[in-house]
Amino acid sequence: MTDSTALTRRRLLILAAGASAALMLKAAAVRAGSLPQVTTAGTQGGRTMLTRNIPSSGEPLPMIGVGTYRGFDVAPDTDDYKALPHVIDELFMAGGTLIDSSPMYGRAEQTTGELLSIHQPRSPAFLATKVWTRGKREGIAQMEDSFRLLQTDRIDLMQIHNLLDWKTHLPTLRQWKEQGRIRYIGITHYTPSAYDEVEAVLKAEPLDFLQINYALDDRAVEARLLPLCRERGVAVICNRPFGGGGLLGRLRDKPLPGWAGEVQANSWAQLALKFLISHPAVTCAIPGTGNPKYMKDNAGAALGPLLTDAQRQQLIALMG
Repeated sequence: MTDSTALTRRRLLILAAGASAALMLKAAAVRAGSLPQVTTAGTQGGRTMLTRNIPSSGEPLPMIGVGTYRGFDVAPDTDDYKALPHVIDELFMAGGTLIDSSPMYGRAEQTTGELLSIHQPRSPAFLATKVWTRGKREGIAQMEDSFRLLQTDRIDLMQIHNLLDWKTHLPTLRQWKEQGRIRYIGITHYTPSAYDEVEAVLKAEPLDFLQINYALDDRAVEARLLPLCRERGVAVICNRPFGGGGLLGRLRDKPLPGWAGEVQANSWAQLALKFLISHPAVTCAIPGTGNPKYMKDNAGAALGPLLTDAQRQQLIALMG
């Protein structure tokens, strides 16, 4: 083991103690089937991260997580890789837990497993990944590989990525959920061209989660999908919460609204994320990053008050 590896391991072991304390602060679950409720979990500088209950179980889930696309698809012994323990550090210290990955994301699952497996006891991560292939046998093999790469015997959320061969995979996911190998099942997509199919699946099948694209400048899901998820008791994870990257560039030179301080927002990234998690149908947003500074800033979106309807409308108006 190299000196740098030992240093990383020592840092992650120290991180585990604070993460375990954050987990103990989670609010008690409300009865299944009730509307999502906002509670708090974890601390950062004396402030608490907001949570929203997963409708199908009542389990509180912290409202900001992290996506691993690109940011975690990095090789060991690189500077980018060495920064990732600090990303996990910032997520857990703020009270966040959800880490979302996929076989589609290159090395991201393996990197996530390496970072989390060092924790003694196991970190409080809410692990979400996906099946992204055709065929029952191929799907089972890919999901077994995810367990191996993530170095876990239970995955919190298994999602059918972009609805690929969903009718084939769903029975396997239901069986594994009954067996306790996975805790929740869901579907994902990221493009409006798929919304009709997403809507049809949500209406036809009982699901725990939908992961979908939603951003201040990409609000098409507000029309039908978000109301449907509330009606069906489906938790919503927002991917592409910065609109694929262009949103923050458009806002960068604009002054923050005068009321930003009232909601404890210090950046446009925080306001863009607060816009999402303030929607009553949204359970969690997962901005992707491999940068500890950005992770800390993103986590701050779930610290302090949510936005009022009037404040959300003002942000929409800023987009023109």
